[in-house]
Amino acid sequence: MNEEVDVMLSNPYIETLAFFSVAVVALIVFVAIFELVTRYNDWEEIKKGNVSVAMATGGKIFGICNLFRFSILNNDSVLQSLIWAGYGFVLLMAAYFIFEFLTPYFKIDEEIKKDNKAVGLLSMIISIGISYVIGASVT
Repeated sequence: MNEEVDVMLSNPYIETLAFFSVAVVALIVFVAIFELVTRYNDWEEIKKGNVSVAMATGGKIFGICNLFRFSILNNDSVLQSLIWAGYGFVLLMAAYFIFEFLTPYFKIDEEIKKDNKAVGLLSMIISIGISYVIGASVT
């Protein structure tokens, strides 16, 4: 069975489809997990036009995809890439909690829900920036 899978994955089109499929499914799962830890409903707020939530969510999506970019470039198999991207996601989520903890003057989630664009932009940039740091260490 493994030999047949290896033969199929030696085709670059099928290999690309495999990486793409796994990354999209993982992205959906990771974004859903992020939504569980925020104190607002991401998609409901975006539907209302909350630009801050859209920026913060977009930063998380970009960050997760960027982690997959690095993990795919630096690993030979779909499984290895998924494991490294998953590990990167855990670190990205830890950065989210550290950001919330290290801002004692206001609550990040509350400000984003109030459509504080400055906080939404900062949240987006932190997610993107940290994803590059994490991605650079993916082996």
